[in-house]
Amino acid sequence: MLPLLLTFVLSTSIPSVYLEQLEQRFQNGGDTVYVVNFWATWCKPCVAELPAFDKVSREFRGQHVKFILVNIEGEDSREKKIEPFVRKMGLDPDVVILLDQKPHIWIDKVDPSWSGAIPATLFVQHSTNTRTFQEREMSYTKLKEIVTSMIQSNK
Repeated sequence: MLPLLLTFVLSTSIPSVYLEQLEQRFQNGGDTVYVVNFWATWCKPCVAELPAFDKVSREFRGQHVKFILVNIEGEDSREKKIEPFVRKMGLDPDVVILLDQKPHIWIDKVDPSWSGAIPATLFVQHSTNTRTFQEREMSYTKLKEIVTSMIQSNK
């Protein structure tokens, strides 16, 4: 029984990535729309919008849309905060922990207009050279509208 439990715990571990690794996904993404949300467990607007990301992710499952929820709290928060929170929420989108811990360096790489406030969401579609940035809490309606628009622009 213990090996099965250990396997489950290891398989639900959240990967850690550097911003460069995320950007490589976009560059190799073809016509896939990437919805990349930057969030933290301590951010009330972030937590409030996560159900919308979860719902829209489920609605677009099987289509050329990939949701990635990027937690910015760092490795130190993995076991006590991030992983228990993600398990409790039962989130459908991929969740990663950002390893880059010098925001003054990586924030401008995401979008030069970003003040650094969260929640923030980046929409990327490599095939159409589309990159849209939203520095605000996303409602279900607005999120679905942006994703739908980006999918339709690729047809």
